[in-house]
Amino acid sequence: MNAAELHDKSIIIDGLICSKWNRELFEDMAKGKLTAANCTVSFWENFEGTVRNVVEMNQLIEANSDLLTKVYTTKDIHRAKAEGKTGVMMGFQNAHAFEDQIGYVQIFKDLGVGIVQMCYNTQNLVGTGCYERDGGLSGYGREIVAEMNRVGMLCDLSHVGPNTAKEVIIESKQPVAYSHCLPAGLKEHPRNRTDEELKFIADNGGFVGVTMFAPFLKAGINATVDDYVEAIQYIYNIVGEDAIGIGTDFTQGHGYDFFEYLTHDKGYARRLTRFGEIINPLGMRTVGDFPNLTEALLKHGFSERQVQKIMGENWVNLLKEVWGE
Repeated sequence: MNAAELHDKSIIIDGLICSKWNRELFEDMAKGKLTAANCTVSFWENFEGTVRNVVEMNQLIEANSDLLTKVYTTKDIHRAKAEGKTGVMMGFQNAHAFEDQIGYVQIFKDLGVGIVQMCYNTQNLVGTGCYERDGGLSGYGREIVAEMNRVGMLCDLSHVGPNTAKEVIIESKQPVAYSHCLPAGLKEHPRNRTDEELKFIADNGGFVGVTMFAPFLKAGINATVDDYVEAIQYIYNIVGEDAIGIGTDFTQGHGYDFFEYLTHDKGYARRLTRFGEIINPLGMRTVGDFPNLTEALLKHGFSERQVQKIMGENWVNLLKEVWGE
């Protein structure tokens, strides 16, 4: 079948989107034939602030129910595909919302949160992010990992420091993931992962979602969808065809203030990094361009079966194992 037919037939999952949530974006998701996405509802917010974000997302799903449906289980992902809608998987990019209360893990699971990144760029009560000297997983962090395992919540390590990440991989009884990362073998950056780190998570049953965030790509703002595929191919060659997926890190619709919020500790304190100019790869400028990625993967020699795995099936298998259904 041709690329368009394969894309239409396949389950398409984006392992990380933190775009500006509005009708325009949801229509673009439909244009891109996106089956489901891990949609960030917490960065620096505490418990109460995150609950407010969950309420807002619930209201958006309800108001746009012709385009969206909420995901609790992988059955909901398959239902979204059958109904031609995009499934919203709510996720955190920081465990800060748990504060110091292990019981909050279950609360958020019940609200529909299925993926939580352990740290966001810097230190929290669980461990350390990638822009700070990494002291590893805390004692409290070990309890959080155990509770996330118990309730069925995926541990995400994308912005986590290397020591903390390794200790989560070892500590977790369930598979864990880098939901959105790139290889340091193509570009050195604190957010990118070495070959050794990529091999370690795969060898321990984990998963890697590949991002296309321009500051971390080898070609930067001059990147095209072919450069994105190069990064996918690089990671594929290390982790294999069953442990890889897509995690674009689309920030569509956001402006300067949003990126200032992300790059300062707690959203307001010391500066952690500067991204510089952000332009998505040519051919993947918006979520609506997702069919171009299927086409590019085929063009670069991936088989139809491999493309289906990379574009979504592997994510479904991972989430079913962690969520239990």
